[in-house]
Amino acid sequence: MLVLSKHDVERVLSVPAMLEALEAGFRAYSTGQASVPPRTAARSPEGLLGAMPGWVADRGFALKAVSVFPANGEHGLPTHQGVITLFDEHSGALLSVMDAEHITAMRTGGGAAVSVRVLARPDAKTLTILGAGVQGHSHMATVPLTRDFATIRICSRNRDRAAALASTDPRCVVIPSFEEAVRGADVVCCCTDAREPITRFDWFDPGTHVTSVGGTFGPELDADTIRLGRVFVEWKGAATNAPPAGAHELQGLDPVSLTELGEVIAELQPGRQTVDEITVYKSTGSGFEDAVVAQIVYQAAVAAGVGTDVEL
Repeated sequence: MLVLSKHDVERVLSVPAMLEALEAGFRAYSTGQASVPPRTAARSPEGLLGAMPGWVADRGFALKAVSVFPANGEHGLPTHQGVITLFDEHSGALLSVMDAEHITAMRTGGGAAVSVRVLARPDAKTLTILGAGVQGHSHMATVPLTRDFATIRICSRNRDRAAALASTDPRCVVIPSFEEAVRGADVVCCCTDAREPITRFDWFDPGTHVTSVGGTFGPELDADTIRLGRVFVEWKGAATNAPPAGAHELQGLDPVSLTELGEVIAELQPGRQTVDEITVYKSTGSGFEDAVVAQIVYQAAVAAGVGTDVEL
């Protein structure tokens, strides 16, 4: 098997290739070309350890073990850590064990970026990123590739982190409050570890596209945003499965009211229908995302001669 360190993964992961793989993964899931059971997790007082298997036809067969410990950020440690094991879908042979930290960060921001590509207004010019941690950086690396943004607003409860993230792109400006950062934006990306909503529906202008990848331990979006916006998801089970498999914000909703992003990509359901519609992408993370990204990382590593071969 090929062992890939975090450095190895960072070296070979191409963001444009990842976005294409993720889009294909969304489509495969919603057209029956994938097998992705709900993730499970064991909880400790400080965090959780989740297991996320996934198969996507011809694009990846993997199992991720990931720990989520929110307080780690206060000690300079990653909040999400883990490994992905990649298997051959035809023989079941173990192909690779790779660090999951970078993949988890990038595929999460990448999924939000795919939703922006599919659902945001074509003329979107102002992007807001709420949160300046790992996911703030992931969204900065992915979402601006989907539209020709003129301004990128950065807002975080930690102003030093906001300034550091803003320094990575000349289009960025640091905004002091979430409300100020949201009002007038065309795309708003929520990527915090909040336990309660960080935005309100009446802050969003008509036609805004909203993404939310936070909320592992509580809702990141308010109930009105879910009730009044048009909600898109990776899978409709986000409403019928309890967290961490499902989303706090979607509990109790009729899954029929949700649209899978893959259904829009496959042209089975409409995406944005009016210029004034507020569209919402609520992510919980899915094993199919890890599988397709692990596959392209493995292929790129083999092609580049990166990694360490180990015989078990």
